[in-house]
Amino acid sequence: MSAVKIWIIIIGMGIVTYIPRALPAAFIDKMKFGKRMESFLKLIPYTAMTSLIIPGVFTADANNLSIGIVGGGIAALLAWFKCPVMVCVLGAIAADFVLYLFI
Repeated sequence: MSAVKIWIIIIGMGIVTYIPRALPAAFIDKMKFGKRMESFLKLIPYTAMTSLIIPGVFTADANNLSIGIVGGGIAALLAWFKCPVMVCVLGAIAADFVLYLFI
């Protein structure tokens, strides 16, 4: 397969995956939600973060499970206080880094 065909496939796949993500973002401002739905939508980043972090908690270090548990606990604690997702992730990384220094 030639390089041009590969690039066409890559660009095509990018467009196909971008459209379903961009359309809701383009029309979300025009939609009105109730208070209950808005509070539900505000929880989505935290649930997405949880689904990404939990598998890593148990596979962070095969020799020392506590490193993953501490990082996951810090992320959960920061999420509990409604910190931004990036703060939760960076807090977990920093906690694991400090723990690696002392273990």
